[in-house]
Amino acid sequence: MRLFVTTFILIGSLHAETSDTLLFSDDFNRDEATALKEDIGNGWTTNSAWRAAGKKQADLRDGTLVVGTDPIADHALVLFHPAALTNGCVEFRFKIPAEEGIGIEFADPDCKTVHAGHLCGLTVGKGHLSLTDMKTGGMDLKIRERRTADKDNPELKALLKTKNRSFPLKLNPEDWHTLRLTVKGDAMSANVNGIEIGSFASEGIAHPTKKEIRLSIGKAALIDDVKIWKHE
Repeated sequence: MRLFVTTFILIGSLHAETSDTLLFSDDFNRDEATALKEDIGNGWTTNSAWRAAGKKQADLRDGTLVVGTDPIADHALVLFHPAALTNGCVEFRFKIPAEEGIGIEFADPDCKTVHAGHLCGLTVGKGHLSLTDMKTGGMDLKIRERRTADKDNPELKALLKTKNRSFPLKLNPEDWHTLRLTVKGDAMSANVNGIEIGSFASEGIAHPTKKEIRLSIGKAALIDDVKIWKHE
């Protein structure tokens, strides 16, 4: 069965607030320096070297970034790019098959209270969009220890439910979609194809040093026109 986004009238193009400063833009209109190697360029790195035994999981083709997690990988493909900001937004176009997903998060590898620098972000796919505070939720090191010791603890489950909010979202897998994630203070908001999907506030989102963005990929996706803004 084909999935569709609810139709709305869209006036104007997607854009950041007028007081935002564009930090980064990439249309992927280039070729790898070495065709057989994973070499995205323009500041991008991935986890392919240590998660997929160095196999190529990202490829530049005809001005588009073609990505997917290899079956041998022990973790989803993640794309990393520097983005030093406190408040701002990330926008990109994407296309994913039905039942697949894609995620975007802000991270700080130097934050020692969380696993792997995870702070906050969103996931899209399988009929919904979710906004999550990872810093004071599932990626908090103390909470991870508690989950390991007693994953069925009802108090812990109740706490983790407060760190996430989901919204229904149906996407046509045959179409390109534009996603924008905005963070301001302790709140995040998501916009898909010019439609405000929802917002979520939680204390971990206000982490002051967001040092990079990360794109998490399922089995396959196409990505294009990535932009990062910093809110002044």
